[in-house]
Amino acid sequence: MIDLNKYSHIYLLGIAGIGMSALARYFNFKDKLVFGYDRKKSDLSIELESEGISIHYNDNISKIPRKIINSKKEDTLIIYTPAINKSNKEYVYFKKEGFQLYKRAQVLAKISEDFYTIAIAGTHGKTTTSTILTHLLKSSGVDLTSFVGGVSNNYNSNLIYSESANILVVEADEYDHSFLNFSPDIAVITSLDSDHLDIYETEEKLKESFIEFSNKIKSGGYLIVEDSIKNYFSVPNDGYKYTYSAYKKADFHAMNIEIINGRTLFDLCSYKNENNEKITKQSYNLMLPGKHNVSNSISAIVVCEILGLNEINILKGIQSFAGVKRRYDIQINNGNVSYIDDYAHHPNEIYSTIYATRDLFPNRNLTVVFQPHLYSRTKFFINEFAESLSLADHLILLDIYAAREKPIKNFNSTVLLDLCTNNFKKVCKKSELIDLLSTKDIDVLLTLGAGDISDLVKPIKYMLN
Repeated sequence: MIDLNKYSHIYLLGIAGIGMSALARYFNFKDKLVFGYDRKKSDLSIELESEGISIHYNDNISKIPRKIINSKKEDTLIIYTPAINKSNKEYVYFKKEGFQLYKRAQVLAKISEDFYTIAIAGTHGKTTTSTILTHLLKSSGVDLTSFVGGVSNNYNSNLIYSESANILVVEADEYDHSFLNFSPDIAVITSLDSDHLDIYETEEKLKESFIEFSNKIKSGGYLIVEDSIKNYFSVPNDGYKYTYSAYKKADFHAMNIEIINGRTLFDLCSYKNENNEKITKQSYNLMLPGKHNVSNSISAIVVCEILGLNEINILKGIQSFAGVKRRYDIQINNGNVSYIDDYAHHPNEIYSTIYATRDLFPNRNLTVVFQPHLYSRTKFFINEFAESLSLADHLILLDIYAAREKPIKNFNSTVLLDLCTNNFKKVCKKSELIDLLSTKDIDVLLTLGAGDISDLVKPIKYMLN
């Protein structure tokens, strides 16, 4: 059993990851001494350093701060991301020396025990959904703490913190079975597409893990699930199960979706009153394009209704939601060129993002730059990737971002490119992309990927401007 109150020193291995950095900020707010390691400096790690958190970037035991080395082990908590390599020298050192090591999800789950917890899960959409929900609650005056998997444009942070909060919003990640550490009061499941087969091996095992997560909802709690996957899940013990959709009739569903002046308008219909009568709520106005983001918004609205928020405040919150960095993040949109950056790294996400772009910028020429993420994912879904990416007019593929994996022999981005049918297609090294783009007549540009393609956003924006 973890007693977080007893620790005065916190050390995070992989501190600059989006989930780990939120934990670092949380403990910094708690006036703990916070330190960390990451393999490279990033915008997020620079922000953490500016907040007083000490970070180094060499996997070297001699770089571990003396305050950690010399601290009492019972006062020191080592938190590691599941993406950290078990051969990492610092990880091996802390294990050998008898420090107390816990995964990020274990620590986050322990924090959640003191709160009314709302957990957002799903193979896609959980970051946007949790960030929308956080904004709706905060803008309505609800006192909360929220750990989200992206940087909110409204608050320029991935952590919303309140010392007096009794509600916690948390993104419950399925990678490495992390979400099974939680027992939420309300759970949202946005999607259940095949992914992370390097962990789960089969799609069936992935589904079983989500079902197990849904069974962890507290007695009397709520499950809010996207209508297309509702049949996998039962009503929680003594609780409630609601369905939602932006595509068809559900307990809560969208109608009259249209894009006007770059914003998405939709009506929300509900059949969840005591007489099962249709109730139409006019009319939500969202900055983000795409039916998938209407769907994300509806699930957040349903949570707000369960919590009894004022409908006018929900309407205002949806309208003022400014999005999430790297989730359909519009960098440039003027009369000459439009540039959007997005985290999409799964074929279904790419499909939805390209279609949303086509809706937002009809009859324009679309260039997509995609950095495949993980050799295993790219190889397993290669035909699906090719089908989604072929929806672009022009396609540029960067080399596969290996992340935690080793390369697969004789497999690379060229193998994927050969299956794509775009009018123009090319494989390009990351270091050569800016030069290549500068030779093209860009109309609408979309950069996609979960790797370090994010390093290129600022240079691309500068070049296009």
